[in-house]
Amino acid sequence: MEPERRAGTRTRSALNVGRRAGYVVLGFVFLALAIIGALLPIMPTTVFLILAAWSFGRSSPRLEAWMLDHPRFGPVLRAWREQGAIPRKAKWLACGGMAIGYGVFWWTAQPAWWLAVLVALGMLACALWITTRPEPVPSE
Repeated sequence: MEPERRAGTRTRSALNVGRRAGYVVLGFVFLALAIIGALLPIMPTTVFLILAAWSFGRSSPRLEAWMLDHPRFGPVLRAWREQGAIPRKAKWLACGGMAIGYGVFWWTAQPAWWLAVLVALGMLACALWITTRPEPVPSE
């Protein structure tokens, strides 16, 4: 005889598979945005890498391990995950990218003064948050 099935078992399993697939897709979207951000000064890179690693961590241990062990992305991601830290070079690049992005925005959009100030304040708040994160402590 077949063992009794509990109600909802199949539904929960299908939901978990769907949820995991959604996180994998989301991880690749964030990874693509990070790559674009590495090429464009107006878009961040590190935050999308962090979000990609988080998404892969919720769905695929293999993809998460690939990100954390990657020679280029891994150290930054591990520093963030373990210490909430951002390397000094990443801080400089982020703030420089925001400054260049603001310059491009101001030059091309020629916004009204209130919009220029609003965008500048938003970017300044982001830069302040980034620069106040600790720097990674080397592990022994």
